[in-house]
Amino acid sequence: MTVHYYTSSSLDGFIATDDHSLDWLLTQDIDDEGPMAYASFEKSIGALAMGASTFEWVMRHERGRWGYTQPTWVFTHRDLDLPPGADIRVVQGDVADVHPDMLAAAGGEDLWIVGGGDLAGQFADAGLLDEVWVQYAPVTLGSGAPLLPRALDLELLDVARNRAFLCGRYRVRRG
Repeated sequence: MTVHYYTSSSLDGFIATDDHSLDWLLTQDIDDEGPMAYASFEKSIGALAMGASTFEWVMRHERGRWGYTQPTWVFTHRDLDLPPGADIRVVQGDVADVHPDMLAAAGGEDLWIVGGGDLAGQFADAGLLDEVWVQYAPVTLGSGAPLLPRALDLELLDVARNRAFLCGRYRVRRG
C-alpha cells in the first residue's frame, strides 16, 4: 500500500488561489485518459484523506453531490454538512492516530491525500507519505495555497506530458 499526494500545481508552486479557487486549473487542456491522469490513478485508491477546505470545494464544485465511493477522512476543527449516504469520517488531531484505520478501510489498496498541501505535509512529518504526484499547469498565480509547505527530499520516479501539463511522480526519501 502506498500513500500518495496527488495534485495539480501552478508553475510557481500553488495549488489554489488565496480565496481557495481552482478556476485557473479547470480551464487547462488535459487528456483525462492520458498519462498520469486522474482516471487511471483513482482506480488504485481504497481510501481518501482531505482537509475541510478541499471537502467544501468538492461539494461546491459537484453541487452537493459526493462523487467518491471510497471511505474518506476529512480532517477539520469545524462542523461540516455531510452528504447523506457517503462514507465520510470527520476527524481532528494527529494523522498518525487515524492512519491505521485508513489503511484498514482501504482494503489493501492505496491511500490518496486529496488537495491541501498542509495535510500532505502532516503525513510527511509523521513519515507516512510515500509518493508525490504533481500535474504542473502552464499558469502562474503569484500567491495562494502552496503545493507542499514542507522541506522534503524527493526522488523523481516518472515524468510525462499530458497535453498542457508537465506531470511528475516522486518518491519521498526518508532520511
